[in-house]
Amino acid sequence: MSKSSIKNIGVLCSGGDSPGMNCAIRAVVRTAIGEGLGVYGIQKGYEGLLENNIRELNVSSVGNILQHGGTILQTSRSKEFRTPEGRKKAADILKKRQIDALIVIGGDGSFNGAMALHQEHGIVVVGIPGTIDNDISGTDYTIGFDTAVQNAVEAVDKIRDTANSHARTFIVEVMGRKSPAIALKVGICTGAENVVLPTATIDYQKIAGDIDRGIKRGKTSSIIIAAEGEEAGIGYTIQKNLKDQFHLDAHVCILGHIQRGGNPTPTDRLIASQMGHSAVKAITSGQNASATVYVNGKVSLAPLADCLRKKNEFDVSEVELLTSLSI
Repeated sequence: MSKSSIKNIGVLCSGGDSPGMNCAIRAVVRTAIGEGLGVYGIQKGYEGLLENNIRELNVSSVGNILQHGGTILQTSRSKEFRTPEGRKKAADILKKRQIDALIVIGGDGSFNGAMALHQEHGIVVVGIPGTIDNDISGTDYTIGFDTAVQNAVEAVDKIRDTANSHARTFIVEVMGRKSPAIALKVGICTGAENVVLPTATIDYQKIAGDIDRGIKRGKTSSIIIAAEGEEAGIGYTIQKNLKDQFHLDAHVCILGHIQRGGNPTPTDRLIASQMGHSAVKAITSGQNASATVYVNGKVSLAPLADCLRKKNEFDVSEVELLTSLSI
């Protein structure tokens, strides 16, 4: 579809919510209206698209949302959309509503859905990476990561106060699934004694040795940051093994979804706004099946195909820094 034939665009959020999604929605709406396009918000992601839960947005629709977490469009996951029949139904609804292009804010699963919609039905799509896990290939940063780290750091700082007061060890479990990004950054920023990464074998001997070494030089508390992995609860496994193998008592605190909420940080607000603006510009310039990415400190565009998988690698230098500072 040529850029001149684009009259209306849709925008939706899919998968887990992340702080900054509202900033991206705001930028999409206001940039599109400035370009003379109609803008339609799709409530509750692909599931809402299949339910034809769509409303036209104007400048006022996105007023006073920049500072709020979550997403005014709401989000969900859709089993039906994962089927060819579901995607055909979605494409038919878009065409019937005369929505010529779709901007999808979400993670790798959301991007794969957008790519399938493009490949199977020729829908013009652009992806905006929004997930606190910072685990999408092709981009150095995803919307919500900075806020999630900030939320976790603030929580750990408070836990450290209690740990010091009671001479305790705390295991603080953070989100991120298989991505080590949140755990590593929180570990460095809070001075954690250990960080347990989601794909690594847990070295209980080292953890116990580090705690013991700290006690011998006068430390009264220890913080262990644990990435949740596929399922929450790894903190309790670590707690049990430290107790059973080394007779070390530790308290577990699972931060959970508190990391998703709250006002987005200035970093998330800025990058999300830049990405929303760039997504619309991609459509008006005739690009298709692309994604906004953050690489080398700048927002740019990349083929959507480059952003369809998770990245679970970690920066070796961050591990080295953590190790050097946690002695």
